[in-house]
Amino acid sequence: MTPPPITSSRIRLPHGTELHTLQCGPKDGRRVVLLHGFPEGAFVWESLMQQLALPENGGFFCSAPYLRGYGASSAPAEVEAYRPRHLVADIAALIDTLGGPLHALVAHDWGGAVAWNVASQHPERMQRLAILNAPHPATLLRELQRNPAQQAASAYMNRLADPGAEAWLAADGFAKLWKLFLAGAKTTDWLTPERRQHYIDTWSAGLTGACNYYRASPLKPNPPSTGAAADVQAVQLPAGLGQVRVPTLVMWAMQDPALRPELIDGLDAFIPQLRIERHPDASHWVLHEDPAWVQRQLLSFL
Repeated sequence: MTPPPITSSRIRLPHGTELHTLQCGPKDGRRVVLLHGFPEGAFVWESLMQQLALPENGGFFCSAPYLRGYGASSAPAEVEAYRPRHLVADIAALIDTLGGPLHALVAHDWGGAVAWNVASQHPERMQRLAILNAPHPATLLRELQRNPAQQAASAYMNRLADPGAEAWLAADGFAKLWKLFLAGAKTTDWLTPERRQHYIDTWSAGLTGACNYYRASPLKPNPPSTGAAADVQAVQLPAGLGQVRVPTLVMWAMQDPALRPELIDGLDAFIPQLRIERHPDASHWVLHEDPAWVQRQLLSFL
């Protein structure tokens, strides 16, 4: 069967943000929105979207936006524009613009960070949540405050928040970004010339927005020079933040060098209807390394 086509559009949200969005599937199908992470773009979901759109897999209507700051989506320069409330507002408004409550919100990495907050604050906008290697804010804060191994694994976040990080990443044909991106990957067989060009095109549109996610977030490890009184040690999440009242699937690749397995410990305290599926061999890039596994878990859940 010929894969359903991927279409592209720019969606202007009521508060002015424009999101370049890829879409696939029958317009009357149950809606699924998929959110990418750093340093990727909506294109990473194309194959999965085409599978979800097939009639035998449910005939879902899938939408994958380039997040604020990525590709051709709105990319304000100010760090303040990447605070969680703005990122949540974008996705909540996108869901409404697409026609109302979703069958599922699916997300990876930074997209997952946004999705956790959308699900916590706007559960009425979705029936299900599926997360792929993106830590819940409460467990991430816990591990950054208490776990030296996670602090070390997350040290790169401080570098990406530095002034001039985008120039450092872009130098010599994005040499540092490629190295950071592929560190710990179990295989790069999936990185075809066509897909490599997708990354280059996305990065060439600008990296300031992507770095601003790290600059705006208080959930970063303590820089070595700041000692025990550094900002992350003083962070407290508001009471009730992070409670997710919709059925939730967490897919976790256990060989992720940046996000340790301890991050999924204790999730049931925040998510009453929780299912966790662990991939023992894949890295942070499990979506690329074992797409069939991701598809199986997701279709079973949906």
